[in-house]
Amino acid sequence: MAAVIDIDDPADPRLDDFRDLKSADRRPDLPGRKGLVIAEGVIVVRRMLDSPFAPTALLGTSSRWQELGDDLAELAVPYFRTTAEVMAEVVGFHLNRGVLAVARRPAPRMVDEVIGRARTVAVLEGVNDHENIGAMFRNAAGLGAEAILFGDKCADPLYRRAVRVSMGHVLRVPFAQLPTWPSGLDILRDNDFRIIALTPDASAPNLATVMGVEKVALLLGAEGPGLTEAALVAADVRARIPMSAGTDSLNVATAAAMAFYERVRLS
Repeated sequence: MAAVIDIDDPADPRLDDFRDLKSADRRPDLPGRKGLVIAEGVIVVRRMLDSPFAPTALLGTSSRWQELGDDLAELAVPYFRTTAEVMAEVVGFHLNRGVLAVARRPAPRMVDEVIGRARTVAVLEGVNDHENIGAMFRNAAGLGAEAILFGDKCADPLYRRAVRVSMGHVLRVPFAQLPTWPSGLDILRDNDFRIIALTPDASAPNLATVMGVEKVALLLGAEGPGLTEAALVAADVRARIPMSAGTDSLNVATAAAMAFYERVRLS
């Protein structure tokens, strides 16, 4: 059982891994600093416990300890129990969810490992909004996309906000960084994936008409600029989601969800 340690001093050094979560340059989840992974809230903590990310400590209130009791039965790490007021001083804001877990980042996974058994993957270019990243992982988990790959200029998927918005699914859906961009897409092509670039171009075929193959890699760009010309050229085919008159695009995570659903519908 996780060992309960009562703490009433927000300056206690044992809480340093949870400190200053909103600080731009001191956050413990910054890859260039401690590089930790923070799970926030009961649901996300439970998903961390059921993932490759092994927590090293938890910080939370008494009520959250009671709620998580059975989940922590075989976890030999400390649960730092404190009040909501002390937690707010430590993390830098009032935490409605009442519990945090912290884990070390595992070694990055290789692309071949991530896509080995996948039939549907998303490949992102320039997606630098953490909430969109988190929503992308939640959509992938709910609609059967087995992996997410990162191309050029994407946000850190293990930032606390991305983990929270994903409802912890970023800890469970495999992801990897492509080694080069966009030439790294050849790894997918060599593994028999059709690379489909999503575009608002009205001359592109309807997405549903190009999805009926065994393996699909959906290439998605940032909102606003979309995919670069180099990425579009590197794809096997371009396709669009049909839109009502007067609109030309969707939120990138929403577009991905619709594409994932097409795969489910056609399978």
